[in-house]
Amino acid sequence: MKYLIIAFTILLSTSIVSQTKYKTETNKHYYSDAENQQDAYKKERCVLDIYYPENVDGYATIVWFHGGGLTGGQKEIPEALKNKGVAVVGVNYRLYPKVKAPEYINDAAAAVAWVMKNIANYGGDSTLVFVSGHSAGGYLTSMVGLDKSYLAKHDVDANNIAGLIPFSGHTITHFTVRKERGIPGEQPIIDSLAPLYHVRADAPPMLLITGDRELEMLGRYEENAYMFRMMKVAGHKDIRLFELDGYNHGMTEPAFPLLINEVNRIVRLHK
Repeated sequence: MKYLIIAFTILLSTSIVSQTKYKTETNKHYYSDAENQQDAYKKERCVLDIYYPENVDGYATIVWFHGGGLTGGQKEIPEALKNKGVAVVGVNYRLYPKVKAPEYINDAAAAVAWVMKNIANYGGDSTLVFVSGHSAGGYLTSMVGLDKSYLAKHDVDANNIAGLIPFSGHTITHFTVRKERGIPGEQPIIDSLAPLYHVRADAPPMLLITGDRELEMLGRYEENAYMFRMMKVAGHKDIRLFELDGYNHGMTEPAFPLLINEVNRIVRLHK
């Protein structure tokens, strides 16, 4: 009987999620009007889309940063994250060479801060904001969540992020940042623009996901493995590393269910 009740509960919750209607609002500015008036590129580029459940309260939100090496890409609401009972926020940020580091990190932080301050107006729970992204988006995820100074500019504590789930993100200094300085991609650097520089025990829960180490971009699995190890050494209690065997750098599709599972795991812990 116990297992029947559990099965029925799961079936019922799945049915409720599948019947939920969703709404999308597009191209919302996450900087103030005054800031946008001072910078045409910021006004053009620094916008986000919000996909959220209608007539539902207290849902979790995933802030999603697109990839593209910090030089390209567009905001997106991944199909695999739709109809999952959560809100998804797709973010555009400024790109190199029109801007250089750390401007795209500043944009990422401004977007996360905007979501944390405004998602309650859409019915979301501001304590259940997760940050994720692929490749360059994974790098931005880790930088915003680990270097607390970026969100502090917006009077937001990075520790209030519910979880960080970077997909195949640099944990060393990003190769585009190195390119800005004339440093070759094969020369790894760990400085203040590297997530690894900011390892700390009190960071939000982290799930690091990469493709197969033999198929990934150069060293991407290994640098994430080093991040995992150093976070553990620093005393972090809730960090895991998944390597997706057989998948290369474009490993998002098998990773999306892991992201949803992680969100649901942490939501259960908050209840």
